[in-house]
Amino acid sequence: MTLQVPKRVLPTIVFAQFAGTSLWFAGNAILKELQLEWQLPADALATVTSSVQLGFILGTFIFALLSIADRFRPSLVFLACALLGSALNVSLIFLPPSYFFLLSARFFTGIFIAGIYPVGMKIASDWFEGKLGKALGYLVGALVLGSAFPHLLNYTGSSLSWKFVLIGTSILAVLGGLAMVFFVGEGPHRRRGAKFNPAKIFEVFKVHEFRSAAFGYFGHMWELYTFWAFLPVVLVYYNETHSTSLHPSLYTFIIMAVGAISCVLGGFISVKKGSAKVAFTFLLISGILCLISPLFFNLSEPIFVTVLLVWGFAVIGDSAQFSSLTVQTAPKESVGTAITIVVSIGFLLTIPSIQLLGYLATVIDTKWLLFTLFIGPLFGLIHTWKLVKKNMSKA
Repeated sequence: MTLQVPKRVLPTIVFAQFAGTSLWFAGNAILKELQLEWQLPADALATVTSSVQLGFILGTFIFALLSIADRFRPSLVFLACALLGSALNVSLIFLPPSYFFLLSARFFTGIFIAGIYPVGMKIASDWFEGKLGKALGYLVGALVLGSAFPHLLNYTGSSLSWKFVLIGTSILAVLGGLAMVFFVGEGPHRRRGAKFNPAKIFEVFKVHEFRSAAFGYFGHMWELYTFWAFLPVVLVYYNETHSTSLHPSLYTFIIMAVGAISCVLGGFISVKKGSAKVAFTFLLISGILCLISPLFFNLSEPIFVTVLLVWGFAVIGDSAQFSSLTVQTAPKESVGTAITIVVSIGFLLTIPSIQLLGYLATVIDTKWLLFTLFIGPLFGLIHTWKLVKKNMSKA
């Protein structure tokens, strides 16, 4: 007998994930205003972005080490982290204007986002065990919109204070946490994890298919967040060199947000083609775009924007499928820990990637920056192909 999942569950998880992850890029969206008002250094973008990533990495490591998502009710973990992350996010309004306080608030916000994004995936896996690729397509699509949303808030509220963005994203995250508890709860496929055992972190990587899925994800992550973080820089550079007036916040939102469509579309395709093929295809497209990116700046404005939209579509479309592959290949009693540690390592890799481009931005022409991201897709493609071949041999 197939268990019927209530229709409210998936839309609520999607909303909660969107709402919670809106905290992620809230600092980036208001950075230009803060640089002027708080007199922040010119290289603040890379540092502020990295501080959130570092907090997220530490948070996911703690969650994985303590197996929190497997040992406790995931929906309550999600709510607690949404409340605490929102409080830290909005705290910048009340703190003195200080670069140290900004970095500290973003760092600790990142720690609690670790209880939102991976835990949301764990909750989805507890409800949609049989069609996880499709469900996670919606879920990562929500992450994309949540990450892009602060840029839209910053654009629509450009005549208002930067505080508008922080208040709006914090209220949204709280509503998401409450929705997860009251309208979703725990899924029927949830398996309570065994007692605390740090060895689980290393045991999951002994599974060959799991390792291939994880390494594919790592290559994808080298590119993704650095691409998102430097989109405003690329758009400003194009404006300056072509005397155009593309609004950086608006177009960053649009280019990021279009990825939500690819996540959902990839989820549907994965039902027939398999997650490995879908992930490989998206990663291949974004890798090719990395290689030819210096040529984009010779294009007319409409074609330039179109190419970036294609890139924004491809760069995230594989994410949900890598998450699905991770869940499918991990030991069943350690799914929450496996997701969390893979996400932790993946985000750890975003730090050197972001910092590398932050440094390169000071020594090379901006048009060459995104070209350097190709190493990530190349690494990911090598390992994802192993899963594609394995699935082809089973067919």
